[in-house]
Order: sequence, then structure tokens, then C-alpha cells
Amino acid sequence: MIGRTRSIALAGLAGHVIDVEAHMAASLPAFAVVGLPDASLSESRDRVRAAVTSSSLAWPTRRITVNLSPASLPKSGSLTDLAIAVSVMAAAGMVDASVAARAVHLGELGLDGRVRPVRGVLPAVVAAVEAGHPRVVVPAGNAREAQLVPGAEVHAVASLAQLAHDYGNEDAEASSLEAVSAPVVGSHARRELDLAEVRGQREARWALEVAAAGGHHLLMLGPPGAGKTMLASRLPTILPDLNATDAVAATAVHSLAGTFDPELGLLSRPPFEAPHHSASAASIVGGGSLMARPGAISRAHGGVLFLDEAPEFPSRVLQTLRQPLEAGEVVLHRAQGAARYPARFQLVLAANPCPCGRFYGTGVDCSCTAITRRRYMGRLSGPLLDRIDLHVDVRPVRRDAEDDAESSAVVAARVRQARDAMRDRLGTHGWAVNSQATGAWLRANTPRDVMKPVYGAMDRGALTARGVDRALRVAWTLADLAGAVTPNADHVNQAMTLRTRELSS
Repeated sequence: MIGRTRSIALAGLAGHVIDVEAHMAASLPAFAVVGLPDASLSESRDRVRAAVTSSSLAWPTRRITVNLSPASLPKSGSLTDLAIAVSVMAAAGMVDASVAARAVHLGELGLDGRVRPVRGVLPAVVAAVEAGHPRVVVPAGNAREAQLVPGAEVHAVASLAQLAHDYGNEDAEASSLEAVSAPVVGSHARRELDLAEVRGQREARWALEVAAAGGHHLLMLGPPGAGKTMLASRLPTILPDLNATDAVAATAVHSLAGTFDPELGLLSRPPFEAPHHSASAASIVGGGSLMARPGAISRAHGGVLFLDEAPEFPSRVLQTLRQPLEAGEVVLHRAQGAARYPARFQLVLAANPCPCGRFYGTGVDCSCTAITRRRYMGRLSGPLLDRIDLHVDVRPVRRDAEDDAESSAVVAARVRQARDAMRDRLGTHGWAVNSQATGAWLRANTPRDVMKPVYGAMDRGALTARGVDRALRVAWTLADLAGAVTPNADHVNQAMTLRTRELSS
């Protein structure tokens, strides 16, 4: 006899519906799983057998072969445990095979028969619904997460015995096992931050507003204690809410990474990621020995990636950011396949002017030599800095600095107004902010007389061809914040200043 049901195999955020078939033969008892399973999936044989017997059900004494089709698609993880168990029970006649075949089953099995929560339920349910299979059985601990998907008919179960009873097995005892909650890493509530808490730094706060309005990347250069980290951590507070597409993509990434709290619903606010400078390239970009997992740049999708003490990051880590900054996504290739993750984030770099951090103003307290300072800042390569739209100096805060800084709510209102203007102008091209506009569009729509200072800077070598496009994007953002229809010469000159300035000695 053959029992059939369905499950999902995830390759990055892309989910593929797989047919799970169990065949029973009159031969020596054995249990095999075929169809390119990885080690953790192959171990499901022992978990399934123990879960079935713990549910007061008799394990079939036959040769059982479970096939995961298509066999050419690599499968990994414990997401298919429940589907394998259901297919075996359907083949043995323990449950109604026609009912089991109509649903997609997701979940890991415990040895006591509990159905344990798994990562990646949100993208898996999205894939099932899009493939025309809306009925989905998920662990009770993942029910809230699965119910976020429109059109999904979610059936939550706490144990295998409960599911077998629901599928018509009267011998299966309705288990009294408690549902296992999905573990969430790093979901602790963050204190509500406000830009008004930053004293002084009028110019840096203004640069933060420009970055938020146009979606521009930002470099802040200044001594320790000047407020660079405070400013960066408050950038998400002035960004607009995520749109529906970005909210689903960001939530799916965090679901796969295990950092999503379903009690909070879809992510509506821009996320903030601030990895330590000892982080590896795999933790930043994503990686893994088999199917690559999302890294910090994908968890920051739709939000902010903050690299504090940027020159202290390994050069290899910084260089891996260059391609995602341009493409807005990252494709991680492994022997078992490629995983594609969204990675459209705002990069904020913070750096001291030298290793000792005292090379500002007159620089008399700095103990670093000229070559030491040059080598330190040289860790931020030219190609990386060329992708940073805004370079701003963050000076030490004076004792008499003003306290009446604008709140995040006030600044966020101006940012939303500027973004509305961008959306009206760029929406027909599929762009939301000026940082996404192409160079061809910028050069065709910027007044010709306004372009002269930009081309002059390019002829002098102060700007590269990429730098010209980025200066124009900033100029358009400055115009939007000022309520102008197109940028003027002042906007362009100001934009070029923001790209070429350095901390004065």
C-alpha cells in the first residue's frame, strides 16, 4: 500500500511543495527515507518511529520506504517529520488516506509524540498557499505565525496522537501533552528611543534626516563619545513603516532565522541590526555548510544595518557588503543549491578618526602617527566608501549644546512628506526612494545647468561615475525635503560636499 501527503522544502525563502509517499512491502522490517535528505532529515526515521509508538499506535512490521519527491531537490531539516509520519500511517491504514493527502504537513516530532515548532513556517505556508494547497497542518507553537498568511486554512496540532484522532483513528488517544512554544531568539522588547535624546549634533541629525528620506547609506566619522551610536540607533525611529511586501519578506527572514515573535504579528517597523566587529562574513552575509541561512544583512532588510567601529571589521567582511548594497539581495551558493535572500537595507558606518580616537580639532592629544592614521582609515576601501552617499563629521558635544532637539515624531513627519513626493515621481518606474533611481533617469531629469558642477568634480577626480549618480540622488532628496520640484545648484553643491568631506585636522 502507498500513503501520500505533502510538505514543503525550503531553499532560502523559496518554498517548494514536495510529495511525501510511503510504500509498505511484505519483507523484513526496515525503514528508509529517500529523495536527497540531509543528515537531520535522515534521522527523522527514529523520531517518527518513536513518536508513533508513543502515541499508542502499532508500528507496522514491514519494509517501509518513504520517498520525498521530486527526488532531485535537496531537502534539509526536520520540517517534514510530521508529513513522513502521516504518510506512513496512511499507508498502514491507521488514518484516512484521502484526508491526509489533502493537506500540507509541517512540523518536527518529539520522541513522546509532541509536534514541535520549527523555523521557517511563514515562508513555508506562503509557498503552500501560492501553490494551491491552502490547508496546512502546523505545530500548535507555530499557529499564530501560520495564521498571518492570507488564504491559509491552518490546523494546529500539539501531538501526533491528536492528529491521528482528527484523521479518523479512534484508537489514538487524544493526547494530553502540552503544546511546545516556539523558541524566539533576540525578541526582547527594545526601549523606545527618540531623536530628541541626542544633544547638539545639529548637522549630524540633519544628515540622519536626509538619509532616512532618500534611503541613503551614511558614514559618521568622529571621536569616541560624540554620539555616533546614539544617532544610528535612532535612525529607525524616523523611518516610515514597512510596506506590505517588505513586511512579509522581513518577517519571513526572521521566521527562518528564529528571531521572529509571532505574538507581535508581521514586522511593521524597520528592523535594526548592529553586529559586533568580531562577526564573521557568514554571520553578516549568511551562510552554512549545507543550505545557507540568512545573515545580518537579510535580517536588516527594510531597516538599518549599523557597523560600529567599522575599520575594526575584517576587510573580507566589509568587502562582502559591496554587491548586496547594489543589488538589494544576496544569493548564497552551496553544493546543495543556492539560497536567495532579500537584503535591501540602509548601511550606517561609524568610525573613529584614528586608533586612539583623538585626532580631531587640533589633534594635539593624538598619539598616532600619520602612517598609522592612514592605514586605519584605509581599512575602509575606496569601492566601499564610493557606495556611501553621505559622509558626515560628528564633533564632540560641548557642555552648552542645545537641549531642544526635535523629536523623532516631528522629523519622521518631514521624512514621510518627502517620501510621498518621491513615490509620486518614481512610482511608475517601480522605485520608492531616490536611492533606487538609476543613473540614466537622474541624468535625463536633472536640469542641464545643475549638472555642470557635478561633471566638473568628475573631471577633477573628486567624484567617480558612481559618485556622480549618488551625488545626484542626494541632491534630489534635498530638493524633496525643501519642497522643490527639481534640485538646484545649491542642492547639488551641498550633496557633493556631503560625499567628499573629511574630518579636518
